Amino acid sequence: MSFLNIENLQRSSSIEYHPLFPFLPQGTKVLFLGSFPPQRKRWCMDFFYPNFINDHWRIMGLLFFEDKNHFVDVEAKCFKLDLIVSFLQERGIGYYDTAEAVRRLKDNASDKFLEVVEYTDINALLDKIPDCKAVVTTGEKAAENIVAQMSLPEVPTVGGCVLLREGVSLYRLPSSSRAYPLSLAKKAEVYRGMFEQLEML
Repeated sequence: MSFLNIENLQRSSSIEYHPLFPFLPQGTKVLFLGSFPPQRKRWCMDFFYPNFINDHWRIMGLLFFEDKNHFVDVEAKCFKLDLIVSFLQERGIGYYDTAEAVRRLKDNASDKFLEVVEYTDINALLDKIPDCKAVVTTGEKAAENIVAQMSLPEVPTVGGCVLLREGVSLYRLPSSSRAYPLSLAKKAEVYRGMFEQLEML
């Protein structure tokens, strides 16, 4: 199973174009928007949050199944893509990123060294998913990108939310990167608060 945008992968320049199509299941209620995928060499699957040492899918496993390894193939050191996709389709959870094109100012995955060349048209994404009640960022860069594009007065605090547009809230959750200084369990609790507010848990 692949969600790669082959046309974008075939472009060659110092600008990187988004390598994946938006994942917007029917009835999407929550849309996670990151900043931009890491370099391909860090991927273990062709999907969002593909870096095996990023804990996003462990947080989701802990939250919904009380098992941080529910979506993890420990021996193969990759994530169970088929299981992830069926879960997201069943729950109405979508994924994309806040940038369509970037330049990497350093050879790493740090958001600090991403220069946004082209923002994602967030309103156009939301128009495709009329049941969506929340947009969720899991990092400061993604939150800043949305605030810049949507002309919001401020970046939400971690664990907080603001009104993005009529009927849609913008939540900022803790980064799932291990560089973010918070335990997996505590991150999951912040995620839990958001999903409970949305009556999805």
